[in-house]
Amino acid sequence: MGRKNIVMTGGGTGGHLAIIAALKEALKKHSLIYIGSTNGQDRAWFENDHDFLARYFFETKGVANRSFLGKFDSMFDISKATKKAAAILEDTKADVVFSVGGYSAAPCSFGAVLTSTPLVIHEQNAIPGSLNKLLRPLACSFISSFGKAKIAYPIKNIFFEKARVRKEIKTVIFLGGSQGAVAINEFALLVAKDLYQKGIKIIHQAGERNIQKVKEEYQKLGIKAEVFGFSKKLVDYIVEADFAIARAGASTLWELSANGLPTLFVPYPYAYGDHQYYNAKFLADQGLGWVCRQNQLSKSKLFEILENDISQISKNLIDFTPKDGSKQIAQIILECAK
Repeated sequence: MGRKNIVMTGGGTGGHLAIIAALKEALKKHSLIYIGSTNGQDRAWFENDHDFLARYFFETKGVANRSFLGKFDSMFDISKATKKAAAILEDTKADVVFSVGGYSAAPCSFGAVLTSTPLVIHEQNAIPGSLNKLLRPLACSFISSFGKAKIAYPIKNIFFEKARVRKEIKTVIFLGGSQGAVAINEFALLVAKDLYQKGIKIIHQAGERNIQKVKEEYQKLGIKAEVFGFSKKLVDYIVEADFAIARAGASTLWELSANGLPTLFVPYPYAYGDHQYYNAKFLADQGLGWVCRQNQLSKSKLFEILENDISQISKNLIDFTPKDGSKQIAQIILECAK
């Protein structure tokens, strides 16, 4: 198979972009171009990433949750960017477009349809996003890690390499993402004293904006907790933990599963299509984790869960989570590029 011209698109959030980061590692022998948005986290991730021969960022923004005029404005920006994306696909003789969805992906995905360039879509969540749902019938391949015919999720190897079976709960980690989650922060502080009295260490990702406030609250409780926002040590913190309370974005869910970390998932209630709930339900239905709406969180619920045999669940998570997701998806992309 010869060298292919592969255009990768989509993003906005870290969950989307982590997939592209994992996939580009598996496609390094090919010519890669990235097309994203000036909004969201795209530029922070890839503006200076020279694994890509070129990077393009268009002035686009989301359509959902906007007023009528706001939606019209967003669609107008996307239509302008679509023409630019189509021109790039033709100029670079793109063999295939790989999209992870989100508004960042719209111009290039529509451009692929206009130029008859094969389109491969990766849907991260149990409930497809609106763009992915729209373009699914036009895609060469539609990839999902949920459901019966799931393809392995592209997870960094380090989560598999450092996986371990948890046998008892000595450390609990609260994961609200680098931006933090107010509901998880409040719940952590609510149960902190009980955890401390049981000799359980607390690691807490409170979010960059909330670090000082959360640290002060732990100090008032007389508890020494490891509090952080964004950290390059996140994998080490996850490996140290024996149990997690976390949001249920797809990347977080599969990374924790790959590492064998039993988790109580607290879905973000305003996620599109309530997809975080259905992500977590996919694992919970198979006895591989727990899911609780944030307005139903309680001390009694958590400590009831902590009474379970986590060692069997931890082992089952490791056995359940397939490896080589990046290689599998890279192969699908190259097949479509033919």
